[in-house]
Amino acid sequence: MLVPPSANSIAKFAEDFGQRALLTIDTEEEFDWDKPFSATEHGLDHVRHLRSFQEFCENLGISPVYLVDWPITHAPMAQEVLGDAVKRGKAEIGIQLHPWVNPPHEEEVSAHNSYAGNLPPALEREKFVRLRDAITEKFGSAPMVYRAGRYGLGPQTAQLLSDNGIGVDTSVRTGFDYSGDGGADYTRHPLQPYWTGAEHQLLELPLTTVYWGMLRRQGPALQSVIDRVPALRGAMARFGILERIALTPEGVTAEEALRGIDIALDDGLPLLVLSFHSPSLAPGHTPYVTSETGVDTLYEWFREVYAYLGQRGVKPTSVSEIMEHVVLPRGQ
Repeated sequence: MLVPPSANSIAKFAEDFGQRALLTIDTEEEFDWDKPFSATEHGLDHVRHLRSFQEFCENLGISPVYLVDWPITHAPMAQEVLGDAVKRGKAEIGIQLHPWVNPPHEEEVSAHNSYAGNLPPALEREKFVRLRDAITEKFGSAPMVYRAGRYGLGPQTAQLLSDNGIGVDTSVRTGFDYSGDGGADYTRHPLQPYWTGAEHQLLELPLTTVYWGMLRRQGPALQSVIDRVPALRGAMARFGILERIALTPEGVTAEEALRGIDIALDDGLPLLVLSFHSPSLAPGHTPYVTSETGVDTLYEWFREVYAYLGQRGVKPTSVSEIMEHVVLPRGQ
């Protein structure tokens, strides 16, 4: 999963699938993004806003995927709101592993160990299994999709997921490099969904990030240079040379997102994977939403984006629907 797949691993879908959009939510505790990771210093104040967001999604015909971690799984209000949505078939529950808040607490809490894939395999497995079992108990639904917190896949993660009945991963953030503090480098991973492993049992749904501008085809090759010289990023975007656009309301305007959607759809991408962090539903919990105006902007982003997706003939989808339409490799 850490190495870009071969061309013959790209997944194919039934003809009637067309082009669709999946909304994934990193549903997690609140913590200070500027401080070191902590096993205990976090909050859950924003959880009360999940109900309004779920209602908002239902009004737009969206069935979101809530990728929940340990604190959220044990929050009664989250259990009530998300559990009800899952029972009604209006949402799905997946796993998000934040190892620093997930028992057993055997490792040193650090930036390096915040990537679950960096943990000893037995510890990564035990944390995962405890979280999966807790989610199944608290939400009454066995999760079928996984995202490593901080997109922290490791060399043993694919085997771990396959051994535990997880058929879908969505940890790859195409176009981003987290190797600076011990994470994975996804700058050369494809945007298209693809099968991982020799037996093609695990489907990867990369988060959608595209490049826009005169040099967009060279984006993956130039990204490492841009990351080393941050001042280049703004200048290249302003002059229409190169801009990286992730499909998220966090740090990306609706205007930018619509440009990104056009690129992705015109390139024939069958699935757009959108994402954001649940603490952004209330002000002051993430760097992206610092006021009530910021919350309003987030909701308006989704209104504009999904209205445009509708104009382009792109329907909202779910993990279950994706699995129903993906064409299994030969012999399976």
